[in-house]
Amino acid sequence: MITLADRLKELRKSNNLTQTELGKILGVGKTTISMYENGNSTPNDEIKLKISEYFNVSIDYLLGKTNIRNYVEITAEDKINKLIEESGINTIAAHFEGEEFTEDDLEDIENFINFVLAKKKKKK
Repeated sequence: MITLADRLKELRKSNNLTQTELGKILGVGKTTISMYENGNSTPNDEIKLKISEYFNVSIDYLLGKTNIRNYVEITAEDKINKLIEESGINTIAAHFEGEEFTEDDLEDIENFINFVLAKKKKKK
């Protein structure tokens, strides 16, 4: 399993930074960076956040919990498009162009799509 120490070292090297340079960016010393990279010390939450923001990666990626570097924010329109695509129901697309939906709206749309799909299955 990949550790925070591994990730930090990999991120630093892939960005052509020395331990001293990264230390200055994070407001810690070279020795502290070395200890993080060797697994002898763990950065506090504030430093983890600084690292993730500087390298534009998620905390989960930094901690080795995922190989996805960062999460893309999913908009309401993205959610609806995904539901439409997965369900094969294309008529909804004409009804939401340019509109903003609340979480309740999205839930209603998802429930409707599931209702229509269940109804289709019963007919078969």
